[in-house]
Amino acid sequence: MEYADIIVAVVGAFALAWIADQLTGRRGLFATLLVSGIGALCGWFLAVRVFAVSTMDDWLWVGTAMMASAVALFGFFLFRNKR
Repeated sequence: MEYADIIVAVVGAFALAWIADQLTGRRGLFATLLVSGIGALCGWFLAVRVFAVSTMDDWLWVGTAMMASAVALFGFFLFRNKR
């Protein structure tokens, strides 16, 4: 499959968001999906466009995107407004 890495990155970002939502018990899946997706997109941008450590043909950017997604989710739950 030509686009398997993109599919894995999208499914990985969804899985991270779902796991984070289940662990925190907040039941706000849309917000965690949004944060996870934006974090993954930022991770891709840093790996491919800014630091040029990977290309779209490599799998390194998928790991970078997942790490950035996890960092974004951590920051989201750390600095989220608690009512």
